[in-house]
This record gives sequence, C-alpha cells and structure tokens, in this order.
Amino acid sequence: LEPLKSLDFPIDQHQSLLENVMNLVKLGNLDEYLDKYPHELSGGQLQRVVLARALIINPLFVVADEPVSMLDVSVRAGILNAFNEAKKKINFSAIYISHDLALVKYVCERTIVMYLGTIVEDGTTDEVVRNPLHPYTKALVAAVPIPHVNQSHEPLPIKGHVPDATANYVGCKFAERCPMAQKICFEKNPELQLKNNNDHFAACHFI
Repeated sequence: LEPLKSLDFPIDQHQSLLENVMNLVKLGNLDEYLDKYPHELSGGQLQRVVLARALIINPLFVVADEPVSMLDVSVRAGILNAFNEAKKKINFSAIYISHDLALVKYVCERTIVMYLGTIVEDGTTDEVVRNPLHPYTKALVAAVPIPHVNQSHEPLPIKGHVPDATANYVGCKFAERCPMAQKICFEKNPELQLKNNNDHFAACHFI
C-alpha cells in the first residue's frame, strides 16, 4: 500500500489496484499475504512482492537491478516470465541491470556493456551477444554458456584485478587488463563509435 499512499491514490481504488497487481505478478489471493511478514515468504514470493510494489502504480519506467540474482535457477524463469508479461500488459520501459548475459538476452532488446562506469559497447542484444566487439564484452560472452546452436567463443583472458573505479584515468579504463592493449590505449580514451551497419557501437582503438 505504501506506493499508493505516497502518491495519494484515492482510497477507493486501493483494493482493485492491489488485486490487479497480485494477478499480474501471479501471487494469487491477496488475503493470503496481507498479514504475513517477509520471513514467512519464500525468495520467489518476496521478489514477486517487490515486483508488485513497483508495478502497482502502472509505471512508465522501471529499473530492475539484479532482480533474480539471489534466486534459485528453478525460480528465476517464473519471475522473468512475470516481468516480461507485465511489461507487455502495462507497456512500460525498463532498464534491466545484470551480470548474467544469458538472462539479459531473454529480457532485453538492447544491451549496454559498462566497465568501471564507462560504456564500452552498445547495440541490440542479439548483435552484442552474437558478435561482441569490445575485448571486455568478448571476455564476458566467452565466460558464459550462450544458447546458440553451433556457436562458440574463444576464451579471452583478462589480466589482473578490477582497479579503483574512482581513480583518474588518462586512457582506456580497461587497458591495464586488456590482452590487446597498446601504447595509445594508455594515452587516449577511445570514443564510443558506430562500428558497423547494425546499430552497434564500441569504444576501442582497435576495432
């Protein structure tokens, strides 16, 4: 009820909005949850409650930050299905933040890859996963199973450890760990540029 109260939705609308969103995220009967504490719910139920809180006001835009990262694989599909179905019914836009490229491909139409807060690649999700351009993206794609028949990616080793994100960098932030790095990478920060005709952008001197 907090989102409805905070945004001054009329009280006579609360019941219908609650029932609608419970059905939307497939939580079932509202009365079964009203008097329960968080510890009495499963991880999947808790995540559906969080999703319901976000969707109850019929938002135009939603930020989903690692929404299923702490859930069992068997539960993730149900949450993602509910998220995708809700997106179609309410017609909202969303930013889905994740480290899991397999899930990103299932949820997102477009993917932006960031390293230390800097965009290194941007394109349609299918293009980024099938044809990664930036060395960091290539390493990410090679590190996870990609559900494409007869497709494989050669492992691309990343050196060292993640550096200080708050440090001042003159060149490319990924240069110290990049197997392709050369002198210019430490001297000049590459700009994000269109690299082909598929609306695919990357920030690398050697692409």
